[in-house]
Amino acid sequence: MSTHGSPSASGPPRPHKGDVPREANPLRRTSDRYESWFRRVLMLVLVLGLPVAALSAGLTAYESSMRTVHAQAAARHEVTARLTSDVLGDGLVSKRPAPIRWTERNGTVRTGTALVKAGTTKGAAVRVWVDRDGSVTTPPMNTAGAQANGWFVAGMAALGVALGAHAARAATRLALDRRRYAQWEAEWDLVEPLWSGRFRR
Repeated sequence: MSTHGSPSASGPPRPHKGDVPREANPLRRTSDRYESWFRRVLMLVLVLGLPVAALSAGLTAYESSMRTVHAQAAARHEVTARLTSDVLGDGLVSKRPAPIRWTERNGTVRTGTALVKAGTTKGAAVRVWVDRDGSVTTPPMNTAGAQANGWFVAGMAALGVALGAHAARAATRLALDRRRYAQWEAEWDLVEPLWSGRFRR
């Protein structure tokens, strides 16, 4: 007699583990479902929010830095000044403040102080940046500096989103664990007398 198509003596085939929906698992608590849902939300935040936040913050910082670049470029200019004294040095310090003098385009003679390489003699030419008031200042920010600032802010924004998501996940897990422990304790208070009573008979 052929056994093809006949039911097995051991009963119907058992469903595989993957065939049972996770929501139908009787051991799956409400807190487990909430935690699973919250993890999905955090993953969505990381996948979508992280690049958006990084790009937005980076572009904002870059545009702000570029405005600074243009403003400083318009307010500062480079001049050739002359040292009015020798710059002494013992080799331990590469640059020292030294007095300088230069003439503006309108013929105004100005003086100031600039960092000059130690050992430079009086009368040597020194290129310095000055502002509209004729004071020695730092070189203006350039495009490379603006780009670096944008990338830095973008990286910090991405790191902030990632750390925020991790902190939210850890805080949620801690709160849910406390609730689970409280539920377990309450259930044990109900079950323990029945359980221990079996041994008193």
